[in-house]
Amino acid sequence: MTARGWYLVGAPWDCSALGRGERLAPAALRAAGLSGLVPDDAGDAPIVIDDDRRDDATGVRALGQTSRAARVLADRLDDASGSRPGRRPLVVGGDCSLLLGVLPWLRRSRGRVGLCFVDGHPDFLDGPSSPTGETADMDLALLTGSGPEQLTSPAGVTAPLVAPADVVLVGHRTRDLDPEAAAEVARLPGSIRRIDAPAVVDAPRHCGERAAALLADVDGGVWLHVDCARPARRCARRSPGSPGTPR
Repeated sequence: MTARGWYLVGAPWDCSALGRGERLAPAALRAAGLSGLVPDDAGDAPIVIDDDRRDDATGVRALGQTSRAARVLADRLDDASGSRPGRRPLVVGGDCSLLLGVLPWLRRSRGRVGLCFVDGHPDFLDGPSSPTGETADMDLALLTGSGPEQLTSPAGVTAPLVAPADVVLVGHRTRDLDPEAAAEVARLPGSIRRIDAPAVVDAPRHCGERAAALLADVDGGVWLHVDCARPARRCARRSPGSPGTPR
């Protein structure tokens, strides 16, 4: 059985710039059987993030290279979609901040876009508040326009890449949080709609239908970002991967 109408794009993205397992996620997922399900493979975007210095002004690690990586991924998606009209991309990687390349690609051809962000963490820190300065700590903040201009407006697209009101955050933890995690949740704008982890555990199908309904009026399409996996299944990354697709 294969996924008709889809094609695969790998994003070997590692925002730590330390050469960790995240960048190996596309190859690991292909080897685990994904290539058999999505045989139309557009290959990997040639992403390079290997400068682990934090920017003095913003506190963001690998700021310049991350901005370039966003353009590289957006350009690869442009090339791949141009030769596959009517097909949808499944973008796979092990780092949530690859969305900094996906959303600009969507915005180049579509006006208003939505984001269904399925993640146990809200990813809403900034450079100073992140312990590491890694963009995976702050990708949702950057996508919604909060952060340095190099990352809120990458690849020639104006900020915000997605309006906060066009985001639904699904599955984030809200119970038994330590002070740092609670402070991160408190940073979220009120306009971001939320369906927390306890609600998903209690009624997953209902939560999925609710998220879809909340974004039903977005006429430019909705990107589904998924950062979740069983802990025992986490291969080639320190955090679960980030496959995604537009509606």
